[in-house]
Amino acid sequence: MAAEQRTYQERITQDPEVMVGKPVVRGTRIPVERVIQHLAETPDIEDLFAAYPELTIEDVKACLEYAHDTLRRRPRLPRRDGAHVAPAHV
Repeated sequence: MAAEQRTYQERITQDPEVMVGKPVVRGTRIPVERVIQHLAETPDIEDLFAAYPELTIEDVKACLEYAHDTLRRRPRLPRRDGAHVAPAHV
């Protein structure tokens, strides 16, 4: 897992001067959020590469790893039945 984190940390960057500070693929203005959304709407990697030809498979993996790590680290909120769930993204 440590190698995966290093991969996305080398490829995903945040800068307040680029895309209002959203995490983006390094060297581009492509937000991680847009890559994930594109794959959710059209789960075809070739379609993604046609839309964003500067992306590599390593960039896509880094976006997925970043999203996974971000969700994994979110705090859990208690439900009425006592179980814990992740809070809704606002």
